Amino acid sequence: MSITVERKTTLVKEYATKDGDTGSPEVQVAILTERITNLTGHFKTHVKDNHSRRGLLKMVSQRRRLLDYLKSRDEKRYQTLIERLSIRR
Repeated sequence: MSITVERKTTLVKEYATKDGDTGSPEVQVAILTERITNLTGHFKTHVKDNHSRRGLLKMVSQRRRLLDYLKSRDEKRYQTLIERLSIRR
């Protein structure tokens, strides 16, 4: 259910705003989106896994808060991130 180290480093390189950037909202949202899609696939086979479903809901709300923060700070960065990740709003 978790993402691999290699996948995480590629996400950091792809969405980083500068070298060594791991904490920007873009990187955090990209990592959360990857984890959310992995968990969504997990629930197709494990329908009754309610403990992991709670973790999924926490991740979705954390991503929503990060996106709201980014939207309040810089609307253009928010729009480009939504388009790159194909997140519906």
